[in-house]
Amino acid sequence: MNAIIADDSTGEAALPPTVAEEQSIAIISDAAPVFTPAPASTSTTAATSASPPKRRAKPLDTRVTGQPGFVLHSYPHRETSLIIDVFSRDYGRIALVAKGAKRPLSKLRGVLQTFQPLSLSWSGKSEVRTLIAAEWVGGMLPLEKSALLCGFYLNELLVKLVARDDPHAILFDHYVTTLNQLAHQEPAPIVLRQFERALLKQTGVAGDFTRCTSSRQPVDPAESYVVDPERGPRLARAADSWPRVSGKTLLDMEREDYSDVVTQAQSKVLMRFLLAHHLGGAPLNTRQILIDLMQL
Repeated sequence: MNAIIADDSTGEAALPPTVAEEQSIAIISDAAPVFTPAPASTSTTAATSASPPKRRAKPLDTRVTGQPGFVLHSYPHRETSLIIDVFSRDYGRIALVAKGAKRPLSKLRGVLQTFQPLSLSWSGKSEVRTLIAAEWVGGMLPLEKSALLCGFYLNELLVKLVARDDPHAILFDHYVTTLNQLAHQEPAPIVLRQFERALLKQTGVAGDFTRCTSSRQPVDPAESYVVDPERGPRLARAADSWPRVSGKTLLDMEREDYSDVVTQAQSKVLMRFLLAHHLGGAPLNTRQILIDLMQL
């Protein structure tokens, strides 16, 4: 399948970088020593005047070709372009400007869709790179009905919890697996809990659910616990306002076993609490819609 090349004939100026590019410029001091040639009559070799310091060569544009990725979100840029938030396998979440993608005849309009596996090429050094080409890879079923809304929930989590330019190859593969599970109508509550847990693990904010942080002892399936969002599980106390879960639920979640209905119910409340903490109170629009429609 031929790659679709991004339209670079729009005549639009390049997007100004949002992060200043650093350049090393040698500065000649006014107090620099003056070199004078030796008298011609002497036998010593004449001293040469100092050559001006050379500017450091400007680094070449970074070019990436054929990178697997998905569009998480897009929004208009100027009259005919889009800025797309992409989740790539080896480069993490990045922003790309797709020049001319809003033009009526642009083939990119039909390619830069969410939940479609793409092969992407881009160039640039700034925070927002320039899309060079995009190719639809295929091989995945489309998301429909409630599964589609679940997919948007996954994308919102990635946009809000994954830092730009932070590679997460394992999380990328988990995202692909989750989309396939949703497309094949596997139980959404279980699929989403597994992804939420993987997301917090891969971004480094999830604790070990198999060990109590206060006693350093293994979690007891018969005991009641709360989970400190910054440290991990500890035995529940009478004054605790955090969600209480059984030790069995914590161990089931660590094994990704959600077959127990009690585990499903407790893990739903626990993950909602942990995500709210790491989001700093920022609301999840798709989560609220899912709660209303599916009681997730």
